[in-house]
Amino acid sequence: MSCTLDILGDRWTLLVVRDLLLGRTRFKDFAASPEGIPTNILSDRLARLQRHGIAEQIPAADGTKRFAYQLTDKGKALRPALKAIRDWGLQWEKGTQARMETC
Repeated sequence: MSCTLDILGDRWTLLVVRDLLLGRTRFKDFAASPEGIPTNILSDRLARLQRHGIAEQIPAADGTKRFAYQLTDKGKALRPALKAIRDWGLQWEKGTQARMETC
């Protein structure tokens, strides 16, 4: 568990993974999430996810020089864990909102 928490064990990283699972792909999309992740932290978390093979940078679909991000198979394998965390919050923490309806 310790090794996994070294990679994913902060609020922001799991929210970026959640956004990737929801189909968000661009830096601006992650930055616009309702939690308001600071851009310097977002850059760091995306780099961490790439270093660990959880996400990868790809050319943007619109043909611009900008990049997009997508989960690797390793990253997609986190879906059940994020669903479990969501479900636990919905059951036990008043005020929890589901933002992974499509995951």
